[in-house]
Amino acid sequence: MELVSLKDIPRESKILLLKELGYDSDGIFVFTSAGEKVIDRYIEQPVKIDNMAIFPGSEIILDDNPLSIASYIEEYGDKF
Repeated sequence: MELVSLKDIPRESKILLLKELGYDSDGIFVFTSAGEKVIDRYIEQPVKIDNMAIFPGSEIILDDNPLSIASYIEEYGDKF
């Protein structure tokens, strides 16, 4: 499995990826299919499309800050 950084992907491609996963975006924030902002489960802040992280094998969308990434790995392990 190859890991791909979302940082260099154009915003339009990120929005298409989100739509394929059942999410949406206004170009700034990530939204659920119900139209609610996706909240990072570890820092309890809305996830912006420019800072989103999606780990392989998961549909959990997080902010790409060090605390959320470390917390995710602690909770789910680093087997990707």
